[in-house]
This record gives sequence, structure tokens and C-alpha cells, in this order.
Amino acid sequence: MRIRQIVFAATQLRHNAQLLAELLGLDAPFRDAGVAEFGLDNAVFSFGDQFIEIVSPVPPGTSAGRLIERRGDGGYMLILQTDDFEGERARLDALGVRRVWAKDLADIRAMHLHPKDIGGAIVSIDQPLPAASWRWGGPDWRAQPGRRGAQRVVGLCIEAADPQGMAQRWAQVLGRPAPVAEAAGWRLPLDQAWVDFRGAGQCGEGIAGCTLAVADLAGVLAKADQLGVPRLGDSLTLLGTRIELRPLA
Repeated sequence: MRIRQIVFAATQLRHNAQLLAELLGLDAPFRDAGVAEFGLDNAVFSFGDQFIEIVSPVPPGTSAGRLIERRGDGGYMLILQTDDFEGERARLDALGVRRVWAKDLADIRAMHLHPKDIGGAIVSIDQPLPAASWRWGGPDWRAQPGRRGAQRVVGLCIEAADPQGMAQRWAQVLGRPAPVAEAAGWRLPLDQAWVDFRGAGQCGEGIAGCTLAVADLAGVLAKADQLGVPRLGDSLTLLGTRIELRPLA
């Protein structure tokens, strides 16, 4: 159970995609026509063997559009990779967790969990076949060469009215170890990553930040200053979220 893709919702897709690509030195994104099913346009960037996606609502009334109306640009969705899709589905059925969308294809199986049954975000559990593949990244995606290909999304931060309660619910739904107290909230361990839960502000519950391990921390910080991206130390404000940067080990 590891993070394979994080998704942000933003009103200005082109601007934010160009800014993210320049900031992190990413290759050109994949545009997935399939997201039109959800009333969205998108840009999907490979980040190591993981993916950072930006979606933007097209018609009114989309779930992403409603989130933007409530919280502004910000985190939208977390896609987790499993190697036991049937086992995950059986546990979800036993817990009564609903799915709002599911797909069973030759190269990937996916299910989006009802946000009211887990809280804080739309969560998808996917099993790609083979495990190193990723349909949602496009047919031609490749990890960047050198250290950039080892970059990682290592953490996510979710704001919740009841951080401990939501962390415990996520642990139950995802079949993970019990969350532990961490700084001002609770931390749920994933494989090679974590999800932190902290108290919600005025905008209510939702994804408020993420942590990225980058190949050239000094270079990203210098680029952020050049582009006028607000930052405090190693923390940037981008896409309506706090993006914490740390050097790649």
C-alpha cells in the first residue's frame, strides 16, 4: 500500500502545470482524455516512478469544482497502489465502504472510495499489472534519468475536524497499523511514506499539503525564488497547498 499518484485541483490548469514543471524540472505532462468522464481536463507529470496530477473542472457541477469553491485550489485525490486488489476489496466490503467509481482493465484495476466513508479526500486503491506499470501516467511515461528518477512523494497532510478519529478510520479502511501521535496531529504509516492528520482550519477538511523528496533541493528553492513562489525555508505554497521539500537521500 504505497502512494503512486497525488492529485491537485486548480482553476488555471495551463499556468499551474507550467509552473510545476519549471519548478521541479519535470518532463512534459500526459493529458488523459479519459478524465473528461469526470468533467475534467488534466496534466499528469511523472515524478520518479510516481505521478503528480493537476485537474481542472470544465463544466459546472463537478466534484473538483465544488472542492475549489469550498477550499480554493488544493489537494484533491490520493491514489494508492496495492498488490492484493481482491483482498482490499473484500476488506472494504466487510466494512461497508462504498465505491463511487471502479474500473477493471487488463493492465489495471481501480476503485475510488466514497469520501464520506473514509474522510478528507477521494482515495483510490489501484493494482497495475505489471506492478511497475501505470496506465494513468500515459502509454509512454518513463522515469527521468539519474537522481531525478529516484524522487519521491513521501508524505501527505490532511486537515480534519477530528484528526485522531480520521486517522484511525483510514487505518481501518486501508488495513494499516494504528496511527501514532506526531507533532500536532497523527501519522498513518504507508509503505515508504505516510499520511499526517492535523486540525482543520476555516476551509474545512481536505488535503492541505504534501512532502516531496527532491534530487536538487537547493536548485528547487532557487527556482522557487526566481518564479516568485512563496516559501518559508524549505516549505513552498503552491496549488493551494504547503509543499514541504527534503533532500533525496
